[in-house]
Amino acid sequence: MGCAGSSQSKADGTVKKIRKPKPWKHPQPITKSQLMQLRDEFWDTAPHYGGRKEIWDALRAAAEADLSLAQAIVDSAGVIVQSADLTICYDERGAKYELPKYVLSEPTNLIREG
Repeated sequence: MGCAGSSQSKADGTVKKIRKPKPWKHPQPITKSQLMQLRDEFWDTAPHYGGRKEIWDALRAAAEADLSLAQAIVDSAGVIVQSADLTICYDERGAKYELPKYVLSEPTNLIREG
């Protein structure tokens, strides 16, 4: 018998549905372009944290998609969702993938440009 956290399904057989992260605040107000730069830097360096590049690519696609498409992406990639907001996921080999909130949603103190 495997450990409880190693299965994508809950005890009743349902897959954990993903959802948007709860509202959050960046330490200092940032603009949309600064947020996009943070995201690009994270995704450029993410594969260096370990895990498989194709899983990182699937997580990026899921993070940038709407919820129903994101669900299909993680399901088809075999991603095991630990946190429903995608902040902690695993692949089938047990490698851990941690996503910061800023790649998943905008902060409440985002500065609207223009």
